[in-house]
Amino acid sequence: MNAATIVSIMKPNITSLGYGLFLAINAAGVWGGVFPFLPMEFQTTEIVFWFFLAQSLVFSFSYFASALGSYFFPGPTRTFIVRLATMPYLLGWCCLIAAIYLDAWALPLVVGGGALLGLGSAGFYMLWQRLFASQDSDTGNRDLIKGTLYAAVLYFSLYLIPQAVTAFLIPLVFLPLFGLTIVLKSREIDLDQAMFQDVPRDHPLVYQRLVNDYWRSALCVGALGFCTGIMRSLAIGEPAVGSLVNVLSMGGSLTAAISLLVLWQFKNLSVNVVGAYRVFYPFVIPSFLLLPFLPEEYARWLAGGLYAVYSVAIMLMMIQCAQASRDRGINPVFIYGFFGGVVYALHDAGFIGGTLAGQVAIPGLSSHAVVALGAGYLLGFMYFFGQGGFHSALRGAHRSVPDVELVSLGPTP
Repeated sequence: MNAATIVSIMKPNITSLGYGLFLAINAAGVWGGVFPFLPMEFQTTEIVFWFFLAQSLVFSFSYFASALGSYFFPGPTRTFIVRLATMPYLLGWCCLIAAIYLDAWALPLVVGGGALLGLGSAGFYMLWQRLFASQDSDTGNRDLIKGTLYAAVLYFSLYLIPQAVTAFLIPLVFLPLFGLTIVLKSREIDLDQAMFQDVPRDHPLVYQRLVNDYWRSALCVGALGFCTGIMRSLAIGEPAVGSLVNVLSMGGSLTAAISLLVLWQFKNLSVNVVGAYRVFYPFVIPSFLLLPFLPEEYARWLAGGLYAVYSVAIMLMMIQCAQASRDRGINPVFIYGFFGGVVYALHDAGFIGGTLAGQVAIPGLSSHAVVALGAGYLLGFMYFFGQGGFHSALRGAHRSVPDVELVSLGPTP
């Protein structure tokens, strides 16, 4: 492959740059808002915990609410009302900045800012997902992958700007830029497509079949979210870990995006999310079981590594949801809201469960040991249900393995 071909593959457009800028700014909130670009002394354990709890709960709730809203009230989801996402996003950043200077109101401002940022970021993700789903498969997937690639480049570029300036540039300059991009690109969408004209309640069995077909994929990506939530709970008292996690997750996204774009030029690519999780599962379980036996530095790198894999899984989730919308002609907000709601709810469960487990005092066991045991049990439980649970086991779904047979010794009835 020559240099000209590589340049052609990586060449950005307005859509990919706008989405990349949104991801880069939002990535600053992966570990709690703009904390990588805010003073370290501001990042107390209490501030970071309550911010993330408010932001993550509202974020996952917004996905479920979007799925239900698109099902019962499909009309409003056909319009791109960017200001509904922009206003809470802008106000959320303003609350965080104000919290730095108003010590007496810091905690309420942080909680309010977290909730507003959760609502605004979920809204923007919905807008971008509808845009990608409305495009043809090649264009939509390529713009999404390129956007992920340039998100990493733009994120690392933020470190070149003085820290005191970055926090103000985000709401005043960067937010209007990617907001304007989604406004302009949304005007090019053909709203006569079947996915936008669909009225879900006219054919509920189609949507029931959709949920039956995709819940296992959602559970598998959600299992990764559960893992990352647990790791966040372990390191919530170390703000410096946030920067490490952001850097590693962005580095993983950059590597994955470049690899996908290059491989796509030579061959068809097919990734099965459930199959990929089956491969990943035997590695993630021992990585948690090693937590009590290895030094604190291991937990930091494990958190960064898991977030890198999780960020790639989120990109694949968006591609799969867009594909389902095109192939089945169903509302893109419904499938993305359902899929994302499951994933981010499990992420919240990991964070809350990990935090509670870390507070449990069991004689002879460290907090890391309690978390590791709980994580191993719950991950195994999710894997079991991902394979069909008791219904599949009792039904005998795996007939490729011969049954154990015992022939009755008594008289035949």
